[in-house]
Amino acid sequence: MNPQLDLFELKQLFMKNILIITLLFINVSTYSQELFVMTEPASNMPAKSFGIRNMNAFMFEADGKLNYHNMPELMWGINKEWMVHAQGFISNRQDGGFEREGGSLYAKYRFFSKDDLKKHFRMALYGRYSFNRADIHQQEIETMGHNTGFEAGFIATQLLHKVAVSSSLSYERALDNKPNYKFPITESNSAMNYTLSVGKLMLPKVYTSYKQVNVNLMLELLGQRLNDNKKSYLDIAPSVQFIINSQARIDLAYRQELYSTMIRTAPNGVILKFEYTFFNTFK
Repeated sequence: MNPQLDLFELKQLFMKNILIITLLFINVSTYSQELFVMTEPASNMPAKSFGIRNMNAFMFEADGKLNYHNMPELMWGINKEWMVHAQGFISNRQDGGFEREGGSLYAKYRFFSKDDLKKHFRMALYGRYSFNRADIHQQEIETMGHNTGFEAGFIATQLLHKVAVSSSLSYERALDNKPNYKFPITESNSAMNYTLSVGKLMLPKVYTSYKQVNVNLMLELLGQRLNDNKKSYLDIAPSVQFIINSQARIDLAYRQELYSTMIRTAPNGVILKFEYTFFNTFK
């Protein structure tokens, strides 16, 4: 038996199933949101609004150890084109105790929007700069919580009634985690990231009030390919999302590695997010 052929066939079958699921999701008839758990859509938060978010990641290492990462976040919707985020990184990964490991600044610019009845298409550019002082412990590059560095990318999002489909492509580069950890010269310090997200509004079936709780189901694919050594991974993340009073969000997801040819210390785990938006906060 050829294991490489089996892996290729498995990937081909999986992508065919994802395509079928996507096409089934599109066969619906009323309005939906485009708020994803693992990725950002091309749309921005409402203009002149302010948001708070807290992400909790419970990730499992191969030896059974549980890593906990807490990422508090402040969000500002400047206008319909621009939004910015400031995020902190707290973890118990290094010695079992909680440590402030770093933070990041994120900005997104929506440069295209085509709106129609019950559907729209949007595109955006985004960038992130992060600093981190934790040890460098894996080949995967992740500037949201592990590596000092930057990421720049492109997002396209299509909303079709109850279904939202979004995809992104980005370049990510890791730098030294100062003051103590230099990035290993033997490893690839840059990567290309790619994502595909599909979400469907399940409830309510009919809108009668903005106070109704919205329930969204989602499926997201998250991949990376290192530029120098060509190693890669692909993860899948099914999730459920609750939107309360059109202001509060509760997200629950499970991230599972489908395949990987690189060293990753804790790729699988549970993601729990809480978010609240304050509308018309700024003049």
